[in-house]
Amino acid sequence: MKNLLARPIVRLLLAVVIAVVIIVAPISSSSFINYQLSLIAVFAVALLGLNIVMGYTGQVSLGQSAFLGLGAYIAAYGVRQEWPVVVIFLLCCIIPAAVGLLVALAAARLRGLALAMVTIALPIIGVPLAKRFPDFTGGSVGSTVSWLEAPEGSGLADDQFRYYLVVAIAVVLFILGRNLVRGRIGRAFAIVKSNEAVALSMGISPYRYKVLAFTIASLFGGASGFLYIAVVQYTSPETLSFATSINLVAAMVIGGSASILGTVLGAIYFVMLPVVAGQIDSSRTALISGAALLLVLFLLPGGLVSLPRRIAQLVRGGRGGSPRSRAAADRPPTGDTAPRTTAAPEAEKQPR
Repeated sequence: MKNLLARPIVRLLLAVVIAVVIIVAPISSSSFINYQLSLIAVFAVALLGLNIVMGYTGQVSLGQSAFLGLGAYIAAYGVRQEWPVVVIFLLCCIIPAAVGLLVALAAARLRGLALAMVTIALPIIGVPLAKRFPDFTGGSVGSTVSWLEAPEGSGLADDQFRYYLVVAIAVVLFILGRNLVRGRIGRAFAIVKSNEAVALSMGISPYRYKVLAFTIASLFGGASGFLYIAVVQYTSPETLSFATSINLVAAMVIGGSASILGTVLGAIYFVMLPVVAGQIDSSRTALISGAALLLVLFLLPGGLVSLPRRIAQLVRGGRGGSPRSRAAADRPPTGDTAPRTTAAPEAEKQPR
């Protein structure tokens, strides 16, 4: 299977099939399904940013919801002020990235619990701040907007138009993210995650790349806030709450950290869990989420993305296989993960 996917023609055909599905899906689906699919794209972008700083760089970040919420509030305010859509999108990326940069400059030298506490403070502070500036945020009630209606003559419903817009932006961001983690910067991230002392010996500044990773994650968080407003048309202090951050981290772990495909799987889990739980018992969503997280941690430490390898490993020899093969099954597929840290010659070219 791995050799098959390595063939360029197979990858091209797979990409064509995925593109066709993405294009056709909203045409043949109800508005509710289009809404859910759009939300998956929204939170996939947020999780991609979180995965860059946690999965690929190995840093603790429990404040991604703060940047998502900040981007959403900026977008809502821009819509009310009738700013151009492009300007709103750029501000939703730039301002959260600038805030993330300032936080990272102060926190990147911290580790473990201290770093976690700094990132936790972001959503904890963000919620009361959002309530104290009603002219900008709408206060406790939140902010509702109405925009991005389908152009006349397009033949699209509003939900279909928003779906195409959100998915198009998400695809571009995912291409940029994938190129980032598979390029020279991604190799530096991987070395910093593996061993900071080794990184220093190669001329790579751990502090510099931690700051970069956190800033990029903040940018993706702000972009997801723009997409959130495009789909939901409403935001409130709940958007940037600490609970949202924890659920995002859980979704990243369940999907598979340091994996592009795992990011998408995590977004599907994040969006669909409340829907599925609502069919069972909406009051037990948190219980079901916790149970799912524990099951994945025990049975699939590499996340859902490692499921095919786990199945293949069980078919080949069950749990009687070698420890090396079992460990390999827990790792995400190599096609969408960060590059190996053995690329010393490449890494040494990094500027100090």
